[in-house]
Amino acid sequence: MADKGGMDKAKGKAKEMTGKMTGNRERQVEGKIDQARGEAKKVMGEAKERARKADPSMRRDQS
Repeated sequence: MADKGGMDKAKGKAKEMTGKMTGNRERQVEGKIDQARGEAKKVMGEAKERARKADPSMRRDQS
């Protein structure tokens, strides 16, 4: 997940646009779902990154 959702968002946008051009509503919806999935991956990646950078004294997994 190195791209943090970027590929899903790009793929989704392409599907959505293809669906719009061809009048395929199902394809449009699939594209929007892929975009949402990409955004979710991005947010999760950012949260994980912030957690890694958090002050060790604030972490729950201290030994």
